[in-house]
Amino acid sequence: MRILLIEDSLSLRNSLSLGLEKLGHSVDLAATGPDGLSMALLGSYDIIVLDRMLPELDGMAILKTLRKRRVETKVLILSARAEPEEKVEGLLAGADDYLSKPFSFEELSARLLSLMRRGVTNCINDQITINGLVLDIQAKSFLCGELAISLTPNEYRIVECMFLNKGKVVTSEKLSEFISGSYDHISKNAIEAHLSSARKKVRACGATLPIKSKRGFGYVVVEGDEVNT
Repeated sequence: MRILLIEDSLSLRNSLSLGLEKLGHSVDLAATGPDGLSMALLGSYDIIVLDRMLPELDGMAILKTLRKRRVETKVLILSARAEPEEKVEGLLAGADDYLSKPFSFEELSARLLSLMRRGVTNCINDQITINGLVLDIQAKSFLCGELAISLTPNEYRIVECMFLNKGKVVTSEKLSEFISGSYDHISKNAIEAHLSSARKKVRACGATLPIKSKRGFGYVVVEGDEVNT
């Protein structure tokens, strides 16, 4: 993995980079908020390990800026703030995981590997087209012809997960993990609500969302005439 480590503690920065490089990862380092943000915006990284408390520009400000600019790189926050409300704030702001200090290097490494497995696909193209609906992975957009369908983040993630797994049955548990990661759980009722909303938006454009429930198993993408059966 190519990792950007944004951490102001010299000793922690050096020990983590040394350990990660020994595992075969490529690690770039930043000691301040502005430097970290600049590198995150300009570089191409698999994961950003982000200290929450940074000089000049804190980690939350960096995270919010990245998500505002549609940078989808996975972010793991490191923080001495272990209170549940602090973790919730970080996750809702767009972090993919949150690890409280002090922590073991083994746990950090395991979490990084887990993040990389989450949502990994072998999709070569940036766009997936099913029944005239076009999902653009890079632009994070969903189109019906030339008409953009405005999905919420959770609605988009459900559609993305299903389109990427075309031809496979996806369980509600897998959808939950794709949406929120292993640190949280999205109930089946919540998934159904998001799907219902997405279906209405697609119907308003004169099309049908090709995601159907497979009772007792999960959800599946159907193509052609099957979508209306």
